[in-house]
Amino acid sequence: MSLHKLRLAAAVPLTISTFSSRLFLKPFPNTLTLGLFSRRLQQHKPLLVRAFSASATVQDIPATQTTVSSVARPQWKASIDFKWIRDNKEAVEINIKNRNSNANLDVVLELYENMVNLQKEVERLREERNNVAKKMKGKLEPSERERLVEEGKSLKESLVSMEEDLVKLKDELQHVAQSIPNMTHPDVPVGGEDSSAIRKEVGCPREFHFQIKDHLQLGKDLDLIDFDSAAEVSGSKFFYLKNEAVLLEMALLNWTLSQVMKKGYTPLTTPEIVRSSIVEKCGFQPRGDNTQVYSIDGTDQCLIGTAEIPLGGIHMDSILLESALPLKYIAFSHCFRTEAGAAGAATKGLYRVHQFSKAEMFVICRPEDSEFFHHELIQIEEDLFTSLGLHFKTLDMATADLGAPAYRKFDIEAWMPGFGRFGEISSASNCTDYQSRRLGIRYRPSEPLQTGPKKGKANLPATKFVHTLNATACAVPRMMVCLLENNQQEDGSVVIPEPLRPFMGGIELIKPKLK
Repeated sequence: MSLHKLRLAAAVPLTISTFSSRLFLKPFPNTLTLGLFSRRLQQHKPLLVRAFSASATVQDIPATQTTVSSVARPQWKASIDFKWIRDNKEAVEINIKNRNSNANLDVVLELYENMVNLQKEVERLREERNNVAKKMKGKLEPSERERLVEEGKSLKESLVSMEEDLVKLKDELQHVAQSIPNMTHPDVPVGGEDSSAIRKEVGCPREFHFQIKDHLQLGKDLDLIDFDSAAEVSGSKFFYLKNEAVLLEMALLNWTLSQVMKKGYTPLTTPEIVRSSIVEKCGFQPRGDNTQVYSIDGTDQCLIGTAEIPLGGIHMDSILLESALPLKYIAFSHCFRTEAGAAGAATKGLYRVHQFSKAEMFVICRPEDSEFFHHELIQIEEDLFTSLGLHFKTLDMATADLGAPAYRKFDIEAWMPGFGRFGEISSASNCTDYQSRRLGIRYRPSEPLQTGPKKGKANLPATKFVHTLNATACAVPRMMVCLLENNQQEDGSVVIPEPLRPFMGGIELIKPKLK
């Protein structure tokens, strides 16, 4: 399959769960006006059927109304706990506001109420049809049998029409409800990015007694990075690494993998092309005006922006054994991002690019363990960056900066002398059951329930949704920015941090090339 026709498509974060993500709500075309059930209908309930059919007229519809869109049937459905949302309306409403989400809770609850009412009517009609069928099994007068036959036909037609409307209503409810973001940890600061709280700060900025260079100048002077040739070949925000920079990339990745594997994480390489539905299930929308996702034209596939996506998909639609949990992965992949809308000095050089290498951690665990593993992930990140001698701070990100899936997110920002500021180099997110409800990843508790009605036969406990977490162990380009700029010397050379030297064949210093 040719990749030369890559098309930018949309990524308004999408969602799910007992809760879900944000989705842009628009007025939908070809709307169908449906009535609520404000009165009990006569015998075969023709009014109810008409109210939920395309031929319904204004006169047919009861006073309380709602508008339901004619939308395409979703290819997949999240396991959303609508009853929980209804019972916790106020908390969900506040959460939507705090996370600056476009979700419309009122529409979701109205559609849910309509669905519940219609479901009850469907069940009642089924019961009536069954009663008619039972009556016909007995000895009947010909006229009575003929009447029951006609009644059965009428009930069947009504039921078929109503069941079709119920399917449409469920599809519409699923479509709109996926705009609801995950709930939020109670300790998360409320507000925008500026409201994020500093959790920890390590080290201090290095003092330079000479005129420092940014990584672009260092990359040029040391013959490490070529942006100009890459721009001609591929376009802006692409680059070639050369000479010691190639070894540095490999060293960063191999060292990171070796360190994280010591913590019990299984190494993986992942597919870098995935189905669009997997991107959506992980909380991103691969089609829209301001996406970060490259969508492959003429297919249902996308290039990944993070290994989190194929890692989430690896156990999709599975029921795991509790004894197998936790599952802990460290995955290497290339990542591709459109960086749509990115502009300004903060995006120059390696800081914001379209393609890069990354090592990503991913955890699947029991719900009661996810907070523990969230702290384990951030501790691994902090230990890695401390070992490399970086000055950084860990932030507890505020509500409006969480995106759709994260229940809580810690970002790490490192000091970048060339920019004269801190820049994000990693994040660690606890997504609770947001992704697992979309991906269908559950586990069965090990302890059986009490003995069932048959002697010696234990009842299997109900399955539960797992929690998923993700964290960046090493995003190569931004790590290079930090290492080159913080470790530069007055003579133009760059010192290699000691932990990386064995992975670079013992190279301790990147020196200017002889001209």
